[in-house]
Amino acid sequence: MPKQPIERALLIVNPKARQCAEAELDAGIARLEQAGIKIEQYQSAGPEESRQAVLERKAALDLVIVGGGDGTISSMAGVLSECQLPLAVLPLGTANDLARSLGLTGELDNAFAAIEAGHRQFIDLGVVNGHYYFNVAHLGLGVKVTEELTDEVKKHWGVFSYLKALFAALARVKQFKVELKADGQWMKLRSIQLAVGNGRYYGGGNVVDEQCRINDGQLSLYSIRPQSLWELLALAPLLRDGKQRQADRVTLLRAKTIELITRPKEMEIHADGECVAKTPANFTLQRNALDVVIDADNWIGETNDTVEK
Repeated sequence: MPKQPIERALLIVNPKARQCAEAELDAGIARLEQAGIKIEQYQSAGPEESRQAVLERKAALDLVIVGGGDGTISSMAGVLSECQLPLAVLPLGTANDLARSLGLTGELDNAFAAIEAGHRQFIDLGVVNGHYYFNVAHLGLGVKVTEELTDEVKKHWGVFSYLKALFAALARVKQFKVELKADGQWMKLRSIQLAVGNGRYYGGGNVVDEQCRINDGQLSLYSIRPQSLWELLALAPLLRDGKQRQADRVTLLRAKTIELITRPKEMEIHADGECVAKTPANFTLQRNALDVVIDADNWIGETNDTVEK
């Protein structure tokens, strides 16, 4: 693929995130402008305004830079794919799982250096009931943990916040039945947590599946069968590293399309930290949907036609 120089970029930053990194952002912008990239900064009041800003400027842009957490960045996936505009990520959230999947360290200096270097790859997008996502969509225990992990809990419990939220969630979570069709094959499961990943990372660095890449053309599903708290604690290190294949009470599969129904009732589905759908759910994959800036030295995805500055 021929080289495509970046001359004009739109920078969209979550205002709350910007307040915490003003000096680093200013230094990074100055670096890019010194490299010959003209930056237009856009202050957005929300996702819809950000999407509209891209639509209005798409003919004049070579790149869209989005700063914020995974939810902020995920909200831009559809419009960037539609406009066929490359994406660069500034990791300004708590988890920054998309940045990890792209080989970025989580430091702004690293992200700005990657933009300047100009290495890009095409990645896939997950789609659940028509909603695009980068990392993982899940239901069950993970949703309950998210609900329990409030700002107040974070403030009072600090590094123990996730553990506090997990114990509170375990008291609330109920097992559910799943009727599942993966690439045309039906199966039935009992579960307390089910996740369907497109990217490699979720939940602040947990690995969806050690074989998973964000551009490998497959979704990765795992489902945890009902078990005791102590069994879950023993399972946690395997889940962290994506080694669920070593566990007896975890179902793991890979597929291009997944349909599922939950019983006895419909359930919320969260993707990239936001509630986006309810069951019954249809999961598909949009292959090579988005051109993104990567850190070429740390990229672990499959190599397609690399685009360089």
